[in-house]
Amino acid sequence: MKEYKLAIVGATGLVGRKVIEILEEYKLPISECGFFATRKSAGTDFFFNGKRCLVKELKENSFDENFDFAIFSAGGEVSKEYAPIAVSKGCIVIDNSSAFRMDPSVPLIVPEVNSEDISKNNGIIANPNCSTIQAVIPLKALDNKYKIKRVIYSTYQAVSGAGQEGVNDLIKGLEGEEPKKFPHQIVNNCIPHIDSFLENGYTKEEEKMINETRKILKRPDLKITATTVRVPVINSHSESINVEFENQFDLEELKNLLRNTSGIIVQDDIEKNIYPLATNASEHDEVFVGRIRRDFSVESGINFWCVADNIRKGAASNAVQIVKYLIENNN
Repeated sequence: MKEYKLAIVGATGLVGRKVIEILEEYKLPISECGFFATRKSAGTDFFFNGKRCLVKELKENSFDENFDFAIFSAGGEVSKEYAPIAVSKGCIVIDNSSAFRMDPSVPLIVPEVNSEDISKNNGIIANPNCSTIQAVIPLKALDNKYKIKRVIYSTYQAVSGAGQEGVNDLIKGLEGEEPKKFPHQIVNNCIPHIDSFLENGYTKEEEKMINETRKILKRPDLKITATTVRVPVINSHSESINVEFENQFDLEELKNLLRNTSGIIVQDDIEKNIYPLATNASEHDEVFVGRIRRDFSVESGINFWCVADNIRKGAASNAVQIVKYLIENNN
């Protein structure tokens, strides 16, 4: 079996560290990993497949080592500068930032939803926003069967979605320290403000969810609105999703459809207080769905609760799953 070389850009961040962990779990035929970060983080070391590996400073010549793949998790500006360099060296980039997501020539991929688009890459494949990834897996199955008319997102997003600084704001805030990452204290608060505000009153996070969902589902005119909220939870995003359909549905049939959809675990037994929880979703790659019920305010609609680990499935494992697909399908 052929073995591959993979670079991880942003190796010392929350997502980069999780990528390294997941690569070992998945046991892909990766013979060598190159770890890269900013000058500030260079010099850190990791053990990968039993070998000690040093994190190097990211430079223009970092991709001269004939890497087959690179997973970027270092922010949009780094991706814009260095991803084209990696591609020019024959490397396929899986990018976790928003830099290329809405580029028509770049596939935006959730493997359970649109793996057929992976091969349409020109060297760059975009990982969607974490809050979008977990939503589109159930939405795709529902759209295929019932044709979605409208989606309303309300999200409850963990502080880890803002990186280590977000986690620190919660942990140190519990000790009375002032926030450094968020505009307000996150302790005992819900902050309806993720990313910067746009002129239309929405935030960039809300706009990302709307536009990325349309692109992934190949429904450019789909009616979607979103309100995204940061909550004092360390890990795993929770989402209340309201969906209106063009077609009628049987509720039990719909639940069974979701139960039989790859990547979804349905937890929906209200008599036993069983429904998705952030604490249970952490460290899993699946999306957990529950509280599935009719929306009686419209002719054909449902509400459901959707929870997933935003660092794993929302970023790291989705990227590794794309690499896995590329390897299994010979790029």
